[in-house]
Amino acid sequence: MQDLTFETLIAVFEEIFGRGLFWFMVAAAVLVTFGYFYVLIRDREVSWKKFLVAQLSMPVGAVLAVWFVMVMTDSRLADLGGPIDIILFLGIAVMGAIGMAILVYTLEALLGTKRTKGEADI
Repeated sequence: MQDLTFETLIAVFEEIFGRGLFWFMVAAAVLVTFGYFYVLIRDREVSWKKFLVAQLSMPVGAVLAVWFVMVMTDSRLADLGGPIDIILFLGIAVMGAIGMAILVYTLEALLGTKRTKGEADI
């Protein structure tokens, strides 16, 4: 592998996750992203109650993302070889946290609860 191209990255991810799962994850990410933009355009503002709930879910997303990658690659924490592995796992955790926050905010806005719609007596 002489050059790191977009096609090479897609091939590597398809090899790691399997073709079907990889493209399912891409489709799910696109769907959630469009849902998030729809919610932001529809509401014309950020709901801070929904944002707080989304932020509280971020640690769960970080742990799930790291766990998912470790399961898919048959890795263990003992297999980490150096600083680049730690940086990669931190990047995976950050992306998982951000993805979970966007997912939770979108679901909370689309499905809603009394708490986040402002109907609860607080």
